Amino acid sequence: MKISLRTFVFIDALQPQLASYLATSSQGFLPVAGDACLWVEVGPGMAVHSLSDAALKKTNVRMGEQVVERSFGSMELHYRNQSEVLAAGGVILQQLGASEQSRLRCKVAWNEIIRAITPDHATLINRQFRKGSMILPGKSMFILEVEPAGYIVYAANEAEKAAQVTLVDVRPFGTFGRLTMMGNEAEAAEAQRAAIAAIERLNQSATHH
Repeated sequence: MKISLRTFVFIDALQPQLASYLATSSQGFLPVAGDACLWVEVGPGMAVHSLSDAALKKTNVRMGEQVVERSFGSMELHYRNQSEVLAAGGVILQQLGASEQSRLRCKVAWNEIIRAITPDHATLINRQFRKGSMILPGKSMFILEVEPAGYIVYAANEAEKAAQVTLVDVRPFGTFGRLTMMGNEAEAAEAQRAAIAAIERLNQSATHH
């Protein structure tokens, strides 16, 4: 059966908000800030099991997340030490008979900053399924949607590195990945710039369209 490598992205050091966010939804071992992390998404979904198995048997990485849908399967592996996570990535690529360059390109489906959020809008966002911080009225909201979904984690981490911004929500599963961040106008703009630059860097080393 043909397995497609949709997302394959290495994160050198999880930022504090993103690490905490991932830990709130993690069904496995909790990642902590500073951990190196690998996010892998493949299709069809069931293929993720044999890849997880190979990576866990051959390296010391811990698995924080594994989501198996019909079309796509995703996993998050992490460890304190970067070389261990890179080794796990090597095992997965070997198992697939693929290279990192064969991953899909990341397409931006939506990219917007909404300024001076109203109290009603903020309340609705905060009441929805959200594991991050609350959004506050009067602040600016940066929203980003990408395909494949898993790349949104890398965009979120790079935005948090670059900007004094608050992570409201990140959804890396399904067809599209979604990110919501909050800050003043300048912070939201800086987060947006860093997230888009991160996606452009990823696409420089991807061959598929």
